[in-house]
Amino acid sequence: MDAAVWSHSENSTVCGAWGLRKAGDGQRWCGGAGACSFLIELVPSIMSNLLNPDAIFSNNEMSLSDIEIYGFDYDYTLVFYSKHLHTLIFNAARDLLINEHRYPVEIRKYEYDPNFAIRGLHYDVQRAVLMKIDAFHYIQLGTVYRGLSVVPDEEVIEMYEGSHVPLEQMSDFYGKSSHGHTMKQFMDIFSLPEMTLLSCVNEHFLKNNIDYEPVHLYKDVKDSIRDVHIKGIMYRAIEADIEKYICYAEQTRAVLAKLADHGKKMFLITNSPSSFVDKGMRYIVGKDWRDLFDVVIVQAEKPNFFNDKRRPFRKVNEKGVLLWDKIHKLQKGQIYKQGNLYEFLKLTGWRGSRVLYFGDHIYSDLADLTLKHGWRTGAIIPELRSELKIMNTEQYIQTMTWLQTLTGLLEQMQVHRDAESQLVLEEWKKERKEMREMTKSFFNAQFGSLFRTDQNPTYFLRRLSRFADIYMASLSCLLNYDVSHTFYPRRTPLQHELPAWSDRATTSRAPLLQEAQAK
Repeated sequence: MDAAVWSHSENSTVCGAWGLRKAGDGQRWCGGAGACSFLIELVPSIMSNLLNPDAIFSNNEMSLSDIEIYGFDYDYTLVFYSKHLHTLIFNAARDLLINEHRYPVEIRKYEYDPNFAIRGLHYDVQRAVLMKIDAFHYIQLGTVYRGLSVVPDEEVIEMYEGSHVPLEQMSDFYGKSSHGHTMKQFMDIFSLPEMTLLSCVNEHFLKNNIDYEPVHLYKDVKDSIRDVHIKGIMYRAIEADIEKYICYAEQTRAVLAKLADHGKKMFLITNSPSSFVDKGMRYIVGKDWRDLFDVVIVQAEKPNFFNDKRRPFRKVNEKGVLLWDKIHKLQKGQIYKQGNLYEFLKLTGWRGSRVLYFGDHIYSDLADLTLKHGWRTGAIIPELRSELKIMNTEQYIQTMTWLQTLTGLLEQMQVHRDAESQLVLEEWKKERKEMREMTKSFFNAQFGSLFRTDQNPTYFLRRLSRFADIYMASLSCLLNYDVSHTFYPRRTPLQHELPAWSDRATTSRAPLLQEAQAK
């Protein structure tokens, strides 16, 4: 070898140039003077500077001192639900498939698994496979599932003639699968039971060699999930046992009270019905909850609310009856139904960057507001808190530190073309692949992190970065910041701004690891 001298003993392999030593019996590579000291010193320094799960993260510079009006979605923004809700939705939709769509009664044996799916996955409607796609439209191999079983990488590559999904096959602007599109992206938290039900029914048909049309299955499951909402099954169940389904949080009222005390105007725009919202808000905020809001709009039918100019507002009285009066002003303490954003803007005058709207659905809640209307947007991502806690564990930090180091070694040492060096490089590649799988399993055994594939941001994160000025795990994070706080996005280095790995001292790998964690 030119730069490195390899020597072997019975139980170890040593690279003299890099100070690297691999112990026998399948243990990992670790360094002598170089790599091991680097790992030993770096991990404690990261552990002393952990990520804050209650922080607000910024994609775009924004000062709260400029925000005069705060808007909110309801579900998974003002109110959070317990784990029982997804089980309820799954069971109700499963029963609708059996009772109304004549699906085999045997699918009732399948129960909801909260650990199966994650948000942001894509579903190939015609091939009946669920998968994770990165920001560059590449499928993450090892995350493609037909039913409840992973599809081998070789089959995926043959199926898609590689691992890239062309733009014309991706979802439309709102993550829906429409004519000419084969992919549906699941962006809503309510879609977790839908993905699981799709996979379970697919599994039943495959295991029992039942011939079926995947497009019909997708539509029937989608309609059943929709009917759980439209027919009021979910709403009635929650209203009947609020304590079981709603996670009571004093922080919601504290956030609203803080904003009201500082003279901020507030409004609510939700797709949920009036009585459902009223009972939920009475439970988490108090019977006087309407006093905190200047405008309340229910059954808004977002995202149509942001685009359809034809639907006027209707007032809802105390008994939930729709009134026929023409609306000349949106009054505090009243509840309105339907309407559209253009009429809303005309009646309130609340325009531009002085409005900040929070929602959990990146497409239906945030996209139009930031692209077409210039509002500032805040995404509520409940999964963020649990992922950050995982990223703060010593096991995760050690794994990521070595994975980053191993990647750098592969990049630098690939210039050595002799057989002995190539053998070591192949071992490193194998270990890197195993460690990537381990990293994925920290978050979700099937699909990994909501925000990352092996190396790249997910398609979900790409859309989050585009449509949300700030994002956080819950509204309670606002309590940690002053109402005049300015959020500054970190200037993370671009790829061409980073020196090559070989040109950097080993201790300078810390920012790269921190960058990976932050994303």
